[in-house]
Amino acid sequence: MTAPPVDAAGFVDAHELAHALHTLQERGPEVTVLAGGTDVMVQYLRGEIRPLTLLHVRRLAELKGMGFGARTSIGALTTHWELATDARVLRAHPALAEAAATVGGRQTQNVGTIAGNVVNASPAADLLPALLVADAVVELISAAGGRRLPIADFVVGRRSTLRRPDELVSGLSLEPLPPRGAETYLKLGRRRAMEVAIVGLALRLAFEADGRVREARIAVGSVGPRPFRAHDAEEPLIGSRLEEDAIREAGERLRRAAAPIDDPRATAAYRRRVLRPLLERAIATCRERWAASPHIEVEHGTPPAGQRDRARPRRASTPDPPGRAP
Repeated sequence: MTAPPVDAAGFVDAHELAHALHTLQERGPEVTVLAGGTDVMVQYLRGEIRPLTLLHVRRLAELKGMGFGARTSIGALTTHWELATDARVLRAHPALAEAAATVGGRQTQNVGTIAGNVVNASPAADLLPALLVADAVVELISAAGGRRLPIADFVVGRRSTLRRPDELVSGLSLEPLPPRGAETYLKLGRRRAMEVAIVGLALRLAFEADGRVREARIAVGSVGPRPFRAHDAEEPLIGSRLEEDAIREAGERLRRAAAPIDDPRATAAYRRRVLRPLLERAIATCRERWAASPHIEVEHGTPPAGQRDRARPRRASTPDPPGRAP
């Protein structure tokens, strides 16, 4: 079905934040916020949504920019391309940079925004697992004031969030990668680009100086109604040196935590089957990155392999599938 047109009176091009917030206050339930439009316009043209008012916020300077410190601040209008290529993001949030690099093609990455990916709340959203392992907090603003919600609470289901009709996502706050930390995002799809994830997995590990895992965070997408942290699967890794038994137990717990469905991309059984090998690949990547970091204490002052020529984290993180999807 072709979507009915939105007339000129239904399109609001906000030039100031106050104008946008006033529109949301006055027309909230009938408003669909439009930034990059990579999800909204597709849904609109398919007739999946029928907004009475489109609120265009792309011009709002208050929703742009990034700041780096004890926590990282990322404006709502930051694009996937900016996340994938900014050297500061690559250092502080390599998993987020890798996830952003897998979203669609270059055209989508140039206009699609971090807030759009979050508010769209797709079970297969690439950025959400990476944001979950960074303990991201969503910052919302309205004419009445502002509030902050952990992203794990903000997304409540498929295409469903706790954003109120009069609110606008203004940005996100993230915990940067700690010293002796490493992380990655791996996306399993039928092809390496412009593909919705069959499974997406983000992993963040923090190590002690002796190589023991001090903290582990695992988040997955496309295996439930929303992306989620797999807290139970993290436990076997904490305190371990990533021995085979610990990795095997973590993979089994992750498989049990998943609640995938059959869809045109893959069966639920296939999604469960690939979770453990995907986690193993992520662990191997984090171990390699930690070993190449300057935080490792090595006897006789010999630098770890790769430390002097440490490579920038890869932005293309889609692995070859462990077996063919049914």
